[in-house]
Amino acid sequence: MPRKKTKSPETGTATAAAALDERDQRTLERIAGLADHVITAARAGRDPYLDIPSRTLSNVHYNRKKRFIEMGNARNRRNLFNLAQAKSYMQTMLVASGCKRLIEQGKTTSIRGLFYLLKHTIEGTREETFASQEECDPVIEDVEVTLNALREELHVYASNRGAMVGEITLRDSGDEIDCTRMGSGGYSIPSIVEPSVIQFVKCNAEFILHVEKDTVWRRFNEDKFWRKHKCILTHGMGQPPRGVRRLLHRMHHELGLPVYCLLDNDPWGYYIYSVIKQGSINLAYESQRMAIPDARFLGLRSFDFERCGLSESVIIHLTDTDRKRAKQIMEYPWFAHKKAWQEEIKKLLDNGFKLEVEALISKDISYVTEVYAPQRLRDRDWLD
Repeated sequence: MPRKKTKSPETGTATAAAALDERDQRTLERIAGLADHVITAARAGRDPYLDIPSRTLSNVHYNRKKRFIEMGNARNRRNLFNLAQAKSYMQTMLVASGCKRLIEQGKTTSIRGLFYLLKHTIEGTREETFASQEECDPVIEDVEVTLNALREELHVYASNRGAMVGEITLRDSGDEIDCTRMGSGGYSIPSIVEPSVIQFVKCNAEFILHVEKDTVWRRFNEDKFWRKHKCILTHGMGQPPRGVRRLLHRMHHELGLPVYCLLDNDPWGYYIYSVIKQGSINLAYESQRMAIPDARFLGLRSFDFERCGLSESVIIHLTDTDRKRAKQIMEYPWFAHKKAWQEEIKKLLDNGFKLEVEALISKDISYVTEVYAPQRLRDRDWLD
């Protein structure tokens, strides 16, 4: 079916309107609702406004029943006729308008691309719509949370950071990808992993092993851990980006795969696990589509220095910042009442040092893949 030609209001050039799926239609309706609110207010002689859900620590709470972080009901009002808020109001509507164009044309762009798509000098002034990317990014998040839509549903993506290999075949934008045949680099996990883009074709995996860094992931891939243990290996180059977290969530819930995390023995590793398991404060409004409350922490553990007989040459002494951060994590509601986690973090502080997963290489180049991880999985030796 041929696409209908429309004109871009910003450029006047003809563009092709894409056939919209149900999700895109729903997102467009929400965007149209913002515009309708302006029209309704103008006709009634009222000051148009937007109520933006507050993305602050005070407006976030831990839902014990659902076992993840949620956003509260607090909102910040943004008025068009308030001189202090007029520009941010305009920027919010401009981002929504840019996302509407992308959806209608069936195209996606990066966060950086959206910035340039919307950046221009306002006619008759010397004022720029956006002075910098840093000014644009929070407004994109404002639109996300106001519309209750994933950034990816707005056809905006971030750069790829993360890879996957293992016993799964998927379809990505119509191309069938066999993740057992992806070589040393693996399948690069995209930012947009929604069902309209990625579908699961076949899965022979029994679990997912998520590791913190690509250096460790490469060891697991080279040793074909995924083949010996019928699993999927993923990494997120540190704290996993949204695309990786969303794909883990989908594979866990849609394919019923347990998720195990192999992360560094330090406050940062604990925090990464916390984000995967309970969600993050900044993305509390997306926890239901990203958090995996049943994810388990496989290691590295504070007791492993003695248990694995590691050399003192691999220890990294804790800084004052490390100690402060560890104590904060001990008080997280989802860790505070778990004895095993309290003992784990207390042992870290008592040790006075932290360990990277790579420290296990001091035992043997493949110790982590041939001894450590298999033994932990076999013994069900993890933290929850």
